[in-house]
Amino acid sequence: MSQHTLFIGCGNMGQAMVAGWLLAGEDPAGFTAVRPSGREVPGIRTVRSIGEADLIPDRIVLGFKPQQLRALAPEVARWVTSRTTLISMLAGADTAILRSLFPKARAIVRVMPNLPVAVRRGVLPLYSPGSSSEELRHELQPWFTLLGFAPWCGSEEEFGAIGFVAGSTPAYVARFIAAFAAAGEGRGLDPGQALTAAREAVLGSAWLAASTGEPMAELARRVTSPNGTTEAGLKVLDPELASLIDRTLAAATKRSGELAAEVKG
Repeated sequence: MSQHTLFIGCGNMGQAMVAGWLLAGEDPAGFTAVRPSGREVPGIRTVRSIGEADLIPDRIVLGFKPQQLRALAPEVARWVTSRTTLISMLAGADTAILRSLFPKARAIVRVMPNLPVAVRRGVLPLYSPGSSSEELRHELQPWFTLLGFAPWCGSEEEFGAIGFVAGSTPAYVARFIAAFAAAGEGRGLDPGQALTAAREAVLGSAWLAASTGEPMAELARRVTSPNGTTEAGLKVLDPELASLIDRTLAAATKRSGELAAEVKG
């Protein structure tokens, strides 16, 4: 049986998910997006309000700002029935809060996608409270796997940890690529050439790692000749990298806690 999915709020991440599903061959008629601005979500029907959608969806995806949850919940709840799977992308809104606001929902599922879902290479951890039924997992797993690596998590703590590792990583990698490109420009490369070289080097390295399944230390060892140029660079990078990443994720974790307090408040 075909399912209809209603996105309530469909910003960058929601549009990336839609793009990935359409790229995978999903029927555009199976999606509707609600955007008060009326700005079109490419490829699918876009309306200004839930009422204008004029349907009872099988799946509702919450894709607005977490701080808007309590204000929007009463209107959303009017469209949630015992057959509705409620899927939330809202950082800081745990399943207990979502269940209290949408008690009629068939199931509550949290997902934390990252931007590469647009090209079906995303990471999107999934969590549903309690003993989520095999039927639910059987229904949703293939759908989300169309967008990339979609592991079911055993707890919200595990869900959050995977989200922190993967969710913001495209932004961090973009900064990394830009820094290498800038360093290339500083050494006389054309800006376009420097950016392409940095971007392709990162893509190729990630592809090699994924293809071979080698430990990262072994992959680095293969590139590092004793007393060579890579070894000299790693002597600068290694003492600072782990600490820098840890501080980066700690800042993101702290902000997540603040968002959760705002949602609860």
